[in-house]
Amino acid sequence: MVVDKQEALDRVAQMVADCQRCFLYKTAKRSVSGQGNPDAKVFFIGEAPGFNEDQQGVPFCGRAGKLLEKFLELASLTREEVFIANMLRHRPPSNRDPSEAEIAACRPFLDRQIEVIEPKVIVTLGRFSMEKFLPGSLISRVHGQPRFVNFSGKEYIVFPMYHPAASLRNGKIKALEEKDFVKLGQFLAKLNQVQEKTGQNLSKHLSSQDKSEKQMKLI
Repeated sequence: MVVDKQEALDRVAQMVADCQRCFLYKTAKRSVSGQGNPDAKVFFIGEAPGFNEDQQGVPFCGRAGKLLEKFLELASLTREEVFIANMLRHRPPSNRDPSEAEIAACRPFLDRQIEVIEPKVIVTLGRFSMEKFLPGSLISRVHGQPRFVNFSGKEYIVFPMYHPAASLRNGKIKALEEKDFVKLGQFLAKLNQVQEKTGQNLSKHLSSQDKSEKQMKLI
């Protein structure tokens, strides 16, 4: 059965708007389901809505969002091409870290969005979204290094990065993240080349030995 992706994403957004699975809906002004292209090849996952996101109901619309848009340009991407969401769909009070229970409550929404969009690459922004796919990893060691990950019965490429908010606070992290977005653009170009030359996605093109390596040596 062919799924209308936009229709399916709209249903997720409505479920998020109606959600009372945790107490955050009581303190948040708006729900923030996610935004972007239903046919996106790249899916960005942040942490949680902040003040501006809570006011507007749009992910990454504050200072960190403006910086993310500049980073996207380094990868030859636009906001209209990608899909952007967060681990949490309501703002935690005072922008505190998400709790495990809150992440678990929001998990079905994110998992469904990934299932509908079927991106080529999932870019995790910060340690909370990285932990979903690469548990136990340190972002200082794995940022900018794409990996194959089995998730919900399918294989995805996960590209971990620092959160743009960290770049706003730390110039050294910003320099690293700029380099990582350049690498992301190069990596996406490589993916397209493989697809054009072989007619296969990268996962089918690589041998099992290639995929068993901890880091994908493609960039």
